[in-house]
Order: sequence, then C-alpha cells, then structure tokens
Amino acid sequence: MALLNPYLSFSGNAREAMEFYKSVFGGELTLSTFGEFQMPGITPEDVDKVMHSQLTTASGFTLMGSDTPSSMPQPGGGSSITISLSGPEDGELRGYWDKLSDGGQVTLPLAQAPWGDWFGQLVDRFGTSWMLDITPEAPAEG
Repeated sequence: MALLNPYLSFSGNAREAMEFYKSVFGGELTLSTFGEFQMPGITPEDVDKVMHSQLTTASGFTLMGSDTPSSMPQPGGGSSITISLSGPEDGELRGYWDKLSDGGQVTLPLAQAPWGDWFGQLVDRFGTSWMLDITPEAPAEG
C-alpha cells in the first residue's frame, strides 16, 4: 500500500515548526540534522539545520519536513500546497483548529458551510496553509 505524506520545506525554522505541529497533533517526532549525517558540502551555518523530520501521530497521519540548506534555492517560487484535515465532529479537529490558528492568520473562519459541514481555512505561523472540514454528528437512530 502506498502512502501520501506531506513534506514541508522551511527556511531555517523546521525544528520549531515541527515541534509546534507535535504540540498540535501529538505523536512521535524524530529529527535529524545535516551535521549528524555529515552531508558533503554543508556549510557551518547548515550543520544544525534539520535534514529530515517526521511526525507520526496516533490519528494515523504523518507529516514530514526539513530546512533548505543555503546551497539550494529557498522554498517558494510559485509552488503551493494546502493540507486538508477532515473528519467527524468529535472535538479533535476543533482542537487542531484552535492550536493551528494560534499565531496564524484565519483566512476563512470556521463556520457552517452550505453543504452542512463546518469548514474553515487558515495559514499557520510558519506559513503552511490548512483547511478543515468537520462533518456534523449523525443524529442517533431511535
């Protein structure tokens, strides 16, 4: 089975960003620096930058990221991504919304959408775009 995992690029603050995402989602975070792997051509300013990080959550998703070394072009250049989180109303997604929006910019407030779900969009403090779609609880059959 193939897996699709978002891989985020940062300009020197990958450690801070990935630790923030761990505080949002929980789970296990591993980090490796360029210096730990003695990557050829790495400058002294890049030694402590994150070469690879991986956050694996109890909810079953994985988020990866790294810093861009100074010898490579910085992220951007017209490439964009939005990470979508969706699921049933159980408090988990609203908790993610609250934490991700702290210090970020809400671009579309979390509100009931015409299709019945609760939907919102934001850009977190690290510049990552997120959208959340929360499906209301189904009425109990009785």
